[in-house]
Amino acid sequence: MTANELRSKYIEFFKSKNHAEISGQSLIPENDPSVLFTTAGMHPLVPYLLGEKHPAGTRLTDYQKCIRTGDIDEVGDPSHLTCFEMLGNWSLGDYFKKESIAFSYEFLTSKDWLALDPCKISVTVFAGDENAPRDEEAAGYWKDNGMPADKIAYLPASDNWWAAGPTGPCGPDTEIFYWVGEGLPPEGSNKGTDSANWMEIWNNVFMQYNRIDEKTLVPLPKQNVDTGMGLERTNCILQGKNSVYLTEVFQPIIAKIEELSGYKYGSDAEKDVSVRIIADHSRASTFILGDQRGVSPSNLGAGYVLRRLIRRAVRHGMKLGIDKAFLADIAETVIANFKNAYPELDQNADKVKKELTAEEDRFRDTLKKGEAEFQKLLPNLMKNPKKEISGKVAFRLYDTFGFPLELTQELGAENGFTVDVEGFKEAEKKHQEASKSLDAGKAKGGLAEQSEITTKYHTATHLLQQALVNILGDQVAQKGSNINNERMRFDFTFERPMTPEEVKKAEDIVNEQIQKDLPVTMEIMSLEKAKAEGARALFANKYGEDVKVYTIGPKDNWFSKEVCGGPHVEHTGLIGHFKITKEQSSSAGVRRIRAVIE
Repeated sequence: MTANELRSKYIEFFKSKNHAEISGQSLIPENDPSVLFTTAGMHPLVPYLLGEKHPAGTRLTDYQKCIRTGDIDEVGDPSHLTCFEMLGNWSLGDYFKKESIAFSYEFLTSKDWLALDPCKISVTVFAGDENAPRDEEAAGYWKDNGMPADKIAYLPASDNWWAAGPTGPCGPDTEIFYWVGEGLPPEGSNKGTDSANWMEIWNNVFMQYNRIDEKTLVPLPKQNVDTGMGLERTNCILQGKNSVYLTEVFQPIIAKIEELSGYKYGSDAEKDVSVRIIADHSRASTFILGDQRGVSPSNLGAGYVLRRLIRRAVRHGMKLGIDKAFLADIAETVIANFKNAYPELDQNADKVKKELTAEEDRFRDTLKKGEAEFQKLLPNLMKNPKKEISGKVAFRLYDTFGFPLELTQELGAENGFTVDVEGFKEAEKKHQEASKSLDAGKAKGGLAEQSEITTKYHTATHLLQQALVNILGDQVAQKGSNINNERMRFDFTFERPMTPEEVKKAEDIVNEQIQKDLPVTMEIMSLEKAKAEGARALFANKYGEDVKVYTIGPKDNWFSKEVCGGPHVEHTGLIGHFKITKEQSSSAGVRRIRAVIE
């Protein structure tokens, strides 16, 4: 079974169980400062898991592209990825543990679907603690579906408890594993007794509690199910492979790397690591740049992660002997493989290739400057009797000049020096802590804080976008927004800096709409009808899908109409005074406005 077939079968199965297929969303979360990227399939559904009604109903299914960089240093082994697809299904106050477990087991083992060997499946459930009881309910439903007792492991909250954060929705989960060891698993073997040979493929989260404080859990009035299946890992298992890189998801990319480098994958263990890093990072970079809200390489936030992915891929390309810009060539292969599932990649193909080549050229120029900087430091380094380059110096070369540690080690060795690698890692760790905590999100979920002030800011982004269109023309399109309790940031397409007069006019138009105290109304309709009525729709939702349309102003004379998930104030007078604090460049062809509500 191919990845495309698995993706289709999953959606087909859950549609047969009365789930509505919905569109996957952007890799760049909207109005969620807790994470840099969409890290799980549930991310775009947060408002609905917290109680909002979804226009498609209470049973949903989709496939979602995700980025996780918390374990970027593990990429290069046979299974770790920074970019992956998550297959998901949700119950919003509809069914719960019994049906969820039955659906999962049927899809995995039925001859009509994946037909996996039941003997090679094991599960984990929550073991219970002082806050919540052992999940005998979930274990009982697994047994009802034929799961032997010795294939059910009871594990602690660190393994089998999902939480939105220190407070908020939470609950036990059950994780599903497949045996990847030799032959059949021995009697009594499960994730609790043998973590090496059981690979996780699916996680079913049961949101049944609301955490009030550290010691207080109360039952939620409406219980939800949120599940996620890793497409690449499940695909790998279905094909009997021992590495995701051996499936058709990555083989065309690896073939292109072989063509560009002249190296045959599988010939050398160290070079194979470089091939896998290039394959993963080039795919991730293509998905980020080709996204509906695609960011560009920069020194901040998601742009910094993208820059790191590109430069790490280039560095490993150099290790394979590739001495010219090559990532745009690999991107063509990625786009060809995934454009049917993700049409935005093809739509943004020119931008993807242009940005990749520009960043490669910048990095190669950076390496030349870094080498020159090293030569400047050399006279002072020669005075060090230990003949050791400190971790701080090595990290400064990396952080300031983009000079990789390996090159510092190579140049150092040529001059009789060693490098304090541990000191470098310590300096790098300190630098990355803030960024990594953002990327990891809040607990497993990355739920944004949906406070009253962030709701006001979100509504203000709609007013600002329309104001910018009124002033600058229809070439303006939102490229992203980021909101927290202190400010909002709004990125939009425009080729030149705004004049001070234009900035002031935009601010005045927004405040004028706030002072009018316009009504904010929501209507559920088909995407086609929404577009026909003039609503802005940033995402390419599926044909026929129902969407929420928010209108600001009277229905016959509205100021703004946009397809959006919310949340919004009920009338604009609740927002407060809007003030633009800065207008600046975000990346080529993209401007950024920062604003506050006073």
